[in-house]
Amino acid sequence: MSEELTPDTVLIVDFGSQVTQLIARRVREAGAYSEIVPFQSADAEFDRINPRAVILSGSPASTVDIGSPRAPQKVFDAGIPVLGICYGEQTMCAQLGGAVESGHHREFGRAFLDIQEDCALFEGLWAKGTRHQVWMSHGDRVTALPEGFRVVGTSTGAPYAAIADDKRRFYAVQFHPEVVHTPDGAKLLANFVHRIAGIKNDWTMRAYREHAVQQIRDQVGSGRVICALSGGVDSSVAALLIHEAVGDQLTCILVDHGLMRKDEADDVVAMFREHYNLHLIRVDAADRFIGALEGESDPEKKRKTIGRLFIEVFEEEAKKLGGADFLAQGTLYPDVIESVSFTGGPSVTIKSHHNVGGLPERMNMKLVEPLRELFKDEVRVLGKELGLPDSFIGRHPFPGPGLAIRCPGGITREKLEILREADAIYLDEIRKAGLYDAIWQAFAVLLPVQTVGVMGDGRTYEFVCALRAVTSVDGMTADFYHYDMEFLGRAATRIINEVRGINRVVYDVTSKPPGTIEWE
Repeated sequence: MSEELTPDTVLIVDFGSQVTQLIARRVREAGAYSEIVPFQSADAEFDRINPRAVILSGSPASTVDIGSPRAPQKVFDAGIPVLGICYGEQTMCAQLGGAVESGHHREFGRAFLDIQEDCALFEGLWAKGTRHQVWMSHGDRVTALPEGFRVVGTSTGAPYAAIADDKRRFYAVQFHPEVVHTPDGAKLLANFVHRIAGIKNDWTMRAYREHAVQQIRDQVGSGRVICALSGGVDSSVAALLIHEAVGDQLTCILVDHGLMRKDEADDVVAMFREHYNLHLIRVDAADRFIGALEGESDPEKKRKTIGRLFIEVFEEEAKKLGGADFLAQGTLYPDVIESVSFTGGPSVTIKSHHNVGGLPERMNMKLVEPLRELFKDEVRVLGKELGLPDSFIGRHPFPGPGLAIRCPGGITREKLEILREADAIYLDEIRKAGLYDAIWQAFAVLLPVQTVGVMGDGRTYEFVCALRAVTSVDGMTADFYHYDMEFLGRAATRIINEVRGINRVVYDVTSKPPGTIEWE
């Protein structure tokens, strides 16, 4: 981001924690701009960004292990405020002359912080002598402080749960203020940003829009961009943002792969052609995709097959256009961190995404992913800023692989059509009940199970349909929606009566910790 747009940036050094992006969210919610960089490139990124403050994230690593991640020394030599969180506290102490040891009392989950001394980090929030709930996740702990630090908070398992070097404006906490389970954590981060770093709370989504548009222009130059437009919120916002940046250099491609919801391709084409001056190409590739997937039951192979076919279609369409230099996607941050460690470190892969594996060298195209640092709710705010209607911004997420991952087991055209009809009825009932906006995502799943049933005077042997509905904010965690039985009965009755091929309907009540909320 240029200095004219936002002179005050908080640099977040990512050591591999799966909640690092929550730190950026809290900083942005406090009205300050933030950027996340992996620790491997933090040295160069520090020089590029010239941050006003630095936050060191958590990590699954241990500072006592040889080769574990470290912050660039220039972070501590620059004379700017630094906040270490969990592993960030440990590496700060290890690098500045303190000590960290493993094998002590571990703390995972809810804990309580006893405030021993007042400090700027707690100003107006926590007073000396009080106790507050926090969220811990550590096996190692600091056992000796570097020179200049003092203890300002303790917990049962961490004698140095909060420390401060007020002269250098270095602060660190063993707990995670970025998660909602630390009730006042967002206010603590706001204290660091505003009171300690002196950054104004004047960063907005409008500023991010300006930043993103400039970044796209700088990246694309005079090149030609093709955009994978699925019709979902993410790809639509990405398309409008890129169009604002480079205009006619953009061509959007909607791949109708036969795995979309009922009438969705028609609706997307109508909206974009009627309301937005975008060059949009619709490619009918249903036979190609379904033919390649037919009979396939392995979810990873499904995703990889779909990803490969997407690339082939984009490659072919680019040739028809006379070539393209860039491929744009609506990749979000949850897509990235659920698929692979952001740092290339030891954090586990939760699931794979068809759109985060990079591009084959033969395409000779580079990726443009302007939403890669945003969560779903932030994308919706950006969509509103770009003028998308509320009815579209509030649409439930729909995965790129579409119904293929909502049809566990082998895929057939018949099963896809059964699922499409059941899903349409389910969403129709949700809308009629006025529940659509209260639910983050809802969809039907056709299970690879057939059961014997009696319908009227006849015996049936048909599929079981599962219904899912979850509540969420950012797509990182989800809980099932608490329907009343009257609604479920009404939806199930319609599906069984109107969709030939289904004789049982069940409701999935699975809650999800950070990770996938899709079916496979």
